[in-house]
Formats: sequence, structure tokens, C-alpha cells
Amino acid sequence: MSTGNTAKTVVLSSIITTIVLLGILFSLSDYVTQHIAAVVEERVTLILPAPLAADHKTISAIKAANPAVVSVVVTKDVPIYEQYYESFNPFGFFGGFQVPRVRENGTEEKEVGGGSGFIVSADGLIVTNRHVVSDTDARYSILLNEGASHQVEVLARDTQLDIAVLRVVSEESVNLPYVTFADSDKLQLGQSVIAIGNALAEFRNSVSVGVVSGLARSIVASDGLGNSEVLEEVIQTDAAINPGNSGGPLLNTDGKVVGVNVATSRGAENISFAIPADLVENVVASVQKYGEIVRPHIGVYYTMLTEQISNANSLPVDYGAWVVRSGGGGEAVLPNSPASMYGLENGDIITTIDNMKLQNKSLAAELRNHAVGQTVNLTVIRGEEELQIKLELGKME
Repeated sequence: MSTGNTAKTVVLSSIITTIVLLGILFSLSDYVTQHIAAVVEERVTLILPAPLAADHKTISAIKAANPAVVSVVVTKDVPIYEQYYESFNPFGFFGGFQVPRVRENGTEEKEVGGGSGFIVSADGLIVTNRHVVSDTDARYSILLNEGASHQVEVLARDTQLDIAVLRVVSEESVNLPYVTFADSDKLQLGQSVIAIGNALAEFRNSVSVGVVSGLARSIVASDGLGNSEVLEEVIQTDAAINPGNSGGPLLNTDGKVVGVNVATSRGAENISFAIPADLVENVVASVQKYGEIVRPHIGVYYTMLTEQISNANSLPVDYGAWVVRSGGGGEAVLPNSPASMYGLENGDIITTIDNMKLQNKSLAAELRNHAVGQTVNLTVIRGEEELQIKLELGKME
């Protein structure tokens, strides 16, 4: 073969090879582009200085979660009052005088409250605080951050936690942005968290950033109207929580929900509280499965022991759930309950459930971590004996 033909062959082969490679690269271009973008996103914290890297992660988390955070709007028909004047002439002379009076003249729909919430499923399941939607005579709607409004119905109000589950009411299927839950048991003191909510029921999707200041707190929360309740195992944070933030999510820097903002300390700065995500996720799962909040129970009345109660009653331990009725009268073990069927008695002290000590934690709080039908092992003190009782948890009615 001549040198010229060899050169032509080499050139032709190079052209064919180049065309083939270009074709392969073109077919893989989408994959390569996505892969490069993912690598850049993953490695950006290695390139940026530490403060900028932290900001980048926080901003990314907010961008991911913000579309799923909603403002809850409370509306109600309220009376319309008008003033009128009524003649009053008690003595029948000098023409009398006009007395101003007020009377009701129909009703009008009016916004009477608001709070925050977040979407947890594409078909429009929403979590908020129970106290945000406590009025059974009111109507509720949500406002997305981009402005769209949806009517919602209240599926469940939790009697134990300040949590409610709503659902978008729509004749057509919806496909809404939503957030997912993180494992709140893995939270650590000093961990960065983000709060998003409808601050003051006016500033939609306001963002504040802070850290986890405390874990497993017990507080007494009041709504300012004389109603109060004990909230156990709550997360303390210094992220700013204002009226209107109630029901909004507390997020980690991955944009996942670690808690539901529920309360703030009056007269103090930067002390706020959130219900842990693990407890809330159980509530959502129950509503999705049963259409209501279903919780397990043993079937006893009890008093959580303290050192003072123990000393006053000469009890052998100063912790645990003491199976007695308040006031000292009546049967503390409910008939036909798991406690009755498996042999618990008045005066028993339940000290552990599955080796979890009931110290600084109520029986109800520990049971929230279990499911109906689950078998648990109880350590029970009866007189001078320590017993092991295995029972299957029933459904709380």
C-alpha cells in the first residue's frame, strides 16, 4: 500500500473515531451534566470558606423546604353590629332624648386567626398545631408561599400533643411540594436548626436560624386564655419563634423536619420549643393508616412518682407510674383492659417499659413510642416483690 493511501486510511479512521466519540458523548451529555452538577453541589463545602459553606447549606435547605411551608388562615362568620338611637322620655316633657344602642345586623365572614403548617404528602396532608385549628365552628384554608390558596379540612386533633392533621379539600387531584421527617432522636446540642413560619400571622414564610439549646424538656404551655397543658420531651431552640409561627417546621440543614414549633417563653429572649419529629411522624402515620389518631394504652389510672410523693406514702422507689386513682378512691385498673387481662393491680408501680426507665418521663410519653398490638415488657414493683409482666398494648378509645 502506498504512503498516500496509508495517510488517507489513517485520516478516515480518525474521522470515524471522532464521529463515534462525539455521538457517545452527546448521548451521555445529560448524564454527564447531572453528574457534574451533583459533584459540584456535594463538593462546594470543600471549596468555600467555612462560614460561606454553612450559609450555602442553610440556603439550600430553605429553598428545598420553603415551598412546602404554608400559612394557615382561620375564618369565621362573625356578627355585624350597628349603632342606632332609641328615644327615651321617662317624664313625658321636654321632648326626651336619644339613647345610643347597638344591635346585631347579620354576619360577615372574617379572618379571625392564623398560624403556620407544612405539607407532608403530595396529596395535601398538612401538619400544624392543634391550638391553631381548635375552633370547631371556624373554617380553615392554607396559603402557599407562591400565593395559591386551598381550602382544608381538619382530619384529627391530637388530645395528647399540640398537633393537628389537615387535608386539602379539592375535587381534583393535587400534587403539592412536601417535606420529610428526620430522626429527631439524633439531634445534638448546638446543632443548627431553621424555623420557617407565618410570623405574627402577617409575614408569610419568615425564616430564622438558631441552634438546639436543649433536649427532652418538659414545659407548661399556655394560650393566654386560661388554657394550659404539659408538653413533654420538647426541643428547646434559640431560633426566633413568634406568634403565628405555631405549627411551622423546625428543620435541620438538610431541609428535613426535626420538630414542630409550638411555644415560646414570654419575658425571655430566644427560648422557644418544638415537638420532636418522631412523635409527630407517628401521628401522621396513624392518620394515614386509620383516618384518626390511634394510640396504645395499658388501661390504668396512675400518678407519676416524685421523691415527695414517695416519701409521703412510704413507697420503695421515687420514680415510675404508681397505679392509683387521684383522690385515693376507686379502681385504678380499667376492666377488660390489657392491664386487667395481664394481672396488674391497684398499688403496683410500673418502673420500666422494655427496660426504659420511667424517670423524668411519664407513662403516656413512653407509650407514644409504641404501637397498638405491640408486646412490651413491664417491670412492676408490688409490695416487696419485683415482677416482670409481658402484655400486649391495646387501643385507646
